[in-house]
Amino acid sequence: MPLIAKRLQAVRPSQTKAMTAAATALKEKGIDVIALSQGEPDFDTPEAVQNAGIAAIRNGRTRYTPVAGVKPLREAIREKLARDNGLDCDIDQITVGCGAKQVVFNALFASLDPGDEVIIPTPCWVSYPDMVRLAGGEPVLVECHEHFGFKLKPEDLDAAITPRTKWLMLNSPNNPTGAVYSKAELAALAVILRRQDHVHVLADDIYEKLVYGVRFATMAEAAPDLIDRTVTVNGVSKSSAMTGWRLGYGAGPKDLIKAMNTIQGQTSSHTSSISQYAAIEAIGGKQDYITDFISDFRKRRDLVVEKINEAEGLRCRTPDGAFYVFVNCAGVIGKVTPQGKMIDTDMDFAMYLLEQFGVAVVPGSGFMASPYIRISYAASIEDLQHACGRILAACEALSQSETYHEQSKATA
Repeated sequence: MPLIAKRLQAVRPSQTKAMTAAATALKEKGIDVIALSQGEPDFDTPEAVQNAGIAAIRNGRTRYTPVAGVKPLREAIREKLARDNGLDCDIDQITVGCGAKQVVFNALFASLDPGDEVIIPTPCWVSYPDMVRLAGGEPVLVECHEHFGFKLKPEDLDAAITPRTKWLMLNSPNNPTGAVYSKAELAALAVILRRQDHVHVLADDIYEKLVYGVRFATMAEAAPDLIDRTVTVNGVSKSSAMTGWRLGYGAGPKDLIKAMNTIQGQTSSHTSSISQYAAIEAIGGKQDYITDFISDFRKRRDLVVEKINEAEGLRCRTPDGAFYVFVNCAGVIGKVTPQGKMIDTDMDFAMYLLEQFGVAVVPGSGFMASPYIRISYAASIEDLQHACGRILAACEALSQSETYHEQSKATA
């Protein structure tokens, strides 16, 4: 009898983690690699938040907490949702988990029965389809074209809904594209959802604070009448540079939150008590540091966009949020490397950049979109300048190589 469950056969390892691991392995061999594959701010956790965590340790806040999270943290989240998003939530409608990732999974696991469908606009975060499969559901991928800003159109949502649809997953600002839905665009999607009262919305707002010159909006704000069918997910990982602290939260219908707490109570129990008390400061304290984060990220974004659009065979849009540039690499597909290898896929191109030029990016296929690569600009200006220089050199080498091979064929 096989040891491994059959349901894992349909689940793929994360390409983000795989590329980062490959870059780390090369670094350990002494090879110079610039990793632009990880979705993680390179800033330190703000000092006030660090001090709140240290104080929690020194004050003995190191014991088990309620499964849903300590009351002062949930109160801070409730106040944040009212202040920033105009959402009126009872404290029993809020749950805290080990990162936004766990909150998303708990919501899916608590609600999906075999055959239930989840609409996922693509490009999408690598984990969404596999979390749906693990929870017993069926991901329904809806392509969002670059021409339309990588955003879901109401008519495409309408066409994707079936009697088995249970969720629409919306991630704005989006990983990997950086696309940000406006309040009007969310309201247009809500028109479709009002006609389909069996469809719920899972709004992943983890990059909420990282927007550049546009206003953030979430579905429950844009369509208040859908709040009872919406789970709003957020956290402190991106906005407060707390990826390793593992703290996310969700707000939604009480019965679903209760079910999510039941799952968490039988799995992780709760996230770190220390992280919870630090998050009270991150969510409810002064957040002046976010202005500096955004200023630095904007400079990095503009640098990467400018340089990438100079590379032969590559092009990219200027993203409105998050810290990624999603690069169309169709222009390098079909070219030949100086080593004589054909670039057939975006994975081939990503491996070429890593192995020959020491730059780690993530192929778009991991995000259900090809041919693209995702570049994280959560790195220093110096690293980004060097990495972009290498990418331009890699594309130039492909062009020269292609010319060489064409000439070789002509004289053969």
